[in-house]
Amino acid sequence: MSQTVEINQGEIKINFSSPTAGKLSFKELGLTNDNLFFEGGLVRIVFDFEGIGEHDYFKMPTIEVSYKEDMDETHWQCDFNKTTILDKTDHHGHSTVILLNRNKLSELEHHHQNALVLHAEFPKPAHIIAEDSYVYFFK
Repeated sequence: MSQTVEINQGEIKINFSSPTAGKLSFKELGLTNDNLFFEGGLVRIVFDFEGIGEHDYFKMPTIEVSYKEDMDETHWQCDFNKTTILDKTDHHGHSTVILLNRNKLSELEHHHQNALVLHAEFPKPAHIIAEDSYVYFFK
């Protein structure tokens, strides 16, 4: 794997040093279920693509987040290079699928700094399941 993980209070940062093709679980990215307990219900995960040079995005970049609790309503926001590219509310369930626009990512891409920030606001404490949550960014 060509990722490193930094876990700080209130934020998880995953640094990509090369574009890793295919579907990657949060567990494969280096996260554990213990890392993914959010007592306050607020989640911030940064996917840093700075070190990978040329990007070749999957046709529909996807983030799927599965959680133990049955959530009523969860607010999700994705920012790429400080521009909001997705803002949605998900209603009732144990998982959320986030589909990103590949063309929008390409338009906002910079030569050096490229960070995708996933924000989630759960209505109660959340336990994200590492082996059932995944990203699919690159082909």
